[in-house]
Amino acid sequence: MILLETLGNPILNIIIFILFVVATLTVVIRVTASQSKAAGQFYTGGASFSGTQNGFAIAGDYLSAASFLGIAGAIAFNGYDGLLYSIGFLVAWLVALLLVAEPLRNTGKYTMADVLSFRMKQKPVRLAAAFSTLAISFFYLLAQMAGAGGLVSLLLGLSGEMAQNIVIVIVGILMILYVMIGGMKGTTWVQMIKAVLLIAGAGIMSVWVLAQFGFNLDAVMGEAVAKNNHPQMLAPGDKYKDPIGFISLSIALVLGTAGLPHVLMRFYTVPTAKEARKSVTWAIGLIGAFYLFTLILGYGAAAIVPGGQAEIAKMPGKANAAAPALAYFLPNGGVGGQIFLAVIAGVAFATILAVVAGLTITASASFAHDIYNSVMKDGKADPAKEVKIARNTVIVIGALAIFGGIFAKSMNIAFLVALAFAVAASANLPSILYSLYWRRFNTQGSLWSIYAGLASSLLLIIFSPAVSTPIGRAEPLASAMFPGASFAWFPYDNPAIVSVPLAFFAGWLGTVLSNEVPDKGKAAEMEVRSMTGAGADGAIAH
Repeated sequence: MILLETLGNPILNIIIFILFVVATLTVVIRVTASQSKAAGQFYTGGASFSGTQNGFAIAGDYLSAASFLGIAGAIAFNGYDGLLYSIGFLVAWLVALLLVAEPLRNTGKYTMADVLSFRMKQKPVRLAAAFSTLAISFFYLLAQMAGAGGLVSLLLGLSGEMAQNIVIVIVGILMILYVMIGGMKGTTWVQMIKAVLLIAGAGIMSVWVLAQFGFNLDAVMGEAVAKNNHPQMLAPGDKYKDPIGFISLSIALVLGTAGLPHVLMRFYTVPTAKEARKSVTWAIGLIGAFYLFTLILGYGAAAIVPGGQAEIAKMPGKANAAAPALAYFLPNGGVGGQIFLAVIAGVAFATILAVVAGLTITASASFAHDIYNSVMKDGKADPAKEVKIARNTVIVIGALAIFGGIFAKSMNIAFLVALAFAVAASANLPSILYSLYWRRFNTQGSLWSIYAGLASSLLLIIFSPAVSTPIGRAEPLASAMFPGASFAWFPYDNPAIVSVPLAFFAGWLGTVLSNEVPDKGKAAEMEVRSMTGAGADGAIAH
């Protein structure tokens, strides 16, 4: 049996990790040294980034450790069906580009709630939007923190719960430091650096894999199939046998991205709508290239790692160990393998730090700007005080993420990520699209849509096979969070096939049943502003 602990050198891994942390913290301190303490600087980095820079930052924000380790692992074991995650995540960006990116940037200022409340009653809508933002950010944070504990413990050769807990605490403290020191500007630079490292690392590994098979992808895939005696890797249906369950997951992945608050917030860091479009175009290119690399890495791991799927499954982390194991065996192990594994592990660690920093600043901005300033202070809070509240919120969110991560480290990370995407697609996207494109949409419609999407997605997941064994099933469902319990009456792991249409319907029904007379002036202003940027910072001539 091959154990991943024996593949790498924990001392080397620690040195590489420290170098990554020191280098990125130095960058954060340097780029924020002259930064003012204004709210715009903390939330959006003064909207000073170019479309190209923001495109790299979006890629850095979006490509989490789950993308690198999880998708490569899924392809290594399930081939075609594993690749469907990549396709779903990539197609989602077309929705963001075509429907959301430019009008959102033109209409808002700091957060998603700016758009949702533009022509609505401020307090209730901002409160609802803040609740959904905090819920999504928290579940996404849990997934990343849990992944950090497992990955770093694994690569440092640590074992036992206490060691994993210490790792989670350290990651949480680093995350708080990045955001407290750097705000959005520092976080953006970390994300840009991490995106370059991750895509370059995946690219080098992919070229190396192809070079061993005469740059013939067919040969790589053929070897993976032959070595593992698994022909189903090349055809659909290996993992997703239920078409309705797969459609539900697809809806969550494709529509969830355009509703993720930490992704949406990135559109406010550019000076113009043109740059917002440019940043999404760059993001699509970078993310698309990365997901093509995961195809090669997945099949490459199944083909190159001695023992293939059977041995990877025995490693700590199981499928998630496919990419690190491939990094070790590409140079045929030895010192070269140890060094390459350490670098790839360091990149994965930087990936986690960048993603959790982006999530944290989004959650803190939502609380400080939407709840404290807009609801508690009626929009009249002192900007310096608001930023202070945001920084304090970072500490609270960081502490909650550490606490939750310690308890979530044994949970299914894919479940937590899917939950975040399902909630985003259900609670946020319908209300965003209605606000941008339906003049009659009003406060009641917005509230009904957000709360219906939030409540239904959470409720259906609680009663899904992702949490407990289906009612009436004889043997426990091993993949469930609580296999010993049996209260799952909803048949699908992901609720999006029900919760997303329900949120759209609730938004329409709430609007038509409301006696509220829409503000035609505000609606017209929002329409013009969303299309031209007039009235927003950095409006441009069209």
